Amino acid sequence: MAATPPAAGTATLVAVLPNHRFDEARLVRYLNERLPGFGAECEIRQFQGGQSNPTFHLATPGAAYVLRKKPPGVLLPSAHAVDREFTVMRALAGTAVPVPKVLLLCTDESVIGQMFYLMECVEGRVFADPGLPQLSAAERAAIYASMNDTLANLHRVDIGQVGLTDFGRPEGFLTRQIARWSRQYAASQLPRCTAMDQLMAWLAAQDPGPEEVAIHHGDFRLGNLMIHPSEPRVIAVLDWELATLGHPLADLAYTCLVYHGSVFMSGATPLAASAGIPSEADFVSAYCRRAGRGPVAAWPYFLAFSLFRAAAILAGVYRRALDGNAADANALTRGASYPEVAELGWSIARSA
Repeated sequence: MAATPPAAGTATLVAVLPNHRFDEARLVRYLNERLPGFGAECEIRQFQGGQSNPTFHLATPGAAYVLRKKPPGVLLPSAHAVDREFTVMRALAGTAVPVPKVLLLCTDESVIGQMFYLMECVEGRVFADPGLPQLSAAERAAIYASMNDTLANLHRVDIGQVGLTDFGRPEGFLTRQIARWSRQYAASQLPRCTAMDQLMAWLAAQDPGPEEVAIHHGDFRLGNLMIHPSEPRVIAVLDWELATLGHPLADLAYTCLVYHGSVFMSGATPLAASAGIPSEADFVSAYCRRAGRGPVAAWPYFLAFSLFRAAAILAGVYRRALDGNAADANALTRGASYPEVAELGWSIARSA
């Protein structure tokens, strides 16, 4: 979701996919009426790599923008909430959490067929491979430290101070999430996955300890972070579609799925501590220090929960791919991996 980044970490831009085309002339007229200086000339291309809300790069003679919209077609209930993305990024502007500047939200589906929002185009790099093989050890260490710091800063934001007290219910987050993603998984209407059934039952029977509430990104990983064009630091957190108020350790565990070989996190091989890459234990310890909290309890639960949720999301991706309205050309292959992710979650649950 970046704008014309340098070679390392370049985002892929392609012609708008046939199933995501819309009336570009009408969009340009709409934006020209509402954004001073937008102009009548605009080249629109689509970002590849995301599996949910289609994202587009809009280039005008004077500036570049990013547009995110709901996918076309019939959608799963409560999915693709681009209005919530807009709300949380607008609220976080000016905090220690770097976000792109949002410019407008359009709820009028007659403009391009779906709700959308427009934001500034941040110049930087997006890295899909969490091993960062093209960077030096020092750069890898700095990026992981910046990622860790950014997540801790997000969870330290005063919810009331930024006006997000009604962004989600503060109580019962994990219980509601298990129920929600179980419903989403069932709504995908895919062949039965025994590991997923076992994982859902196990999670529902566990007690992960006291509730905690913070702004919960929901998809916090390296691939959703914009890195400075030449410096090893985070300059923007992207893809806020799943954001809500929730348990911070669920966010942390999701970020750490790379250490467990989740195909959902851009690779079936577990991320190993290496030159510049911290171990999972060190990453968690650094987060706790930055977030001002004690050691983490019930860590296997939060890992298993994150894998369950990832499997449910992938099932939805697979359903959209089968229905022909997925946001990415590789959605069919990626979505079909949901049973593997569920099996990994169940394996962690069994060994807890």
